Amino acid sequence: IMADNFTPVDSTLIPTGQIESVINTPFDFTTPTKIGKEINNEAKQIKNGLGYDHNFVLNGELGKMKLAAKVTEDTSGRVLEVFTEEPGIQFYSGNFLDGTLTGKNNIVYKYRNGFCLETQHYPDSPNQPKFPSTLLKPGENYKTSTIYKFSIEK
Repeated sequence: IMADNFTPVDSTLIPTGQIESVINTPFDFTTPTKIGKEINNEAKQIKNGLGYDHNFVLNGELGKMKLAAKVTEDTSGRVLEVFTEEPGIQFYSGNFLDGTLTGKNNIVYKYRNGFCLETQHYPDSPNQPKFPSTLLKPGENYKTSTIYKFSIEK
């Protein structure tokens, strides 16, 4: 994840309004790191999210298209790259999957059997003065783009 910072959450998963560094924490995905490496860490933020359910503050200029995240799967060589104009990306590690959802080929989605990378403005932005504004005034337009690019690297 191309982010040096994230927005910590309270025990109800609402952002605290702070922005903290990911460097040398369980949230440090600035270099290739296995998703599950620190997912059971005893850090307060991992406990608050029951794993990862946090917004990452993307590096780069606000409103400019940029690489937000890259995920690779070594065995198949599958690659997912996420590009966005948004200032944040929510990384969710399937902490609330409980086996009640069934997908393609009748595959049951169990605890942490998947993940999401959702581009966005920071959660709770209207209530957090340090976060980029989400206010849209009458007569203004809002447009944003996100690209999910899939490929194979061998």
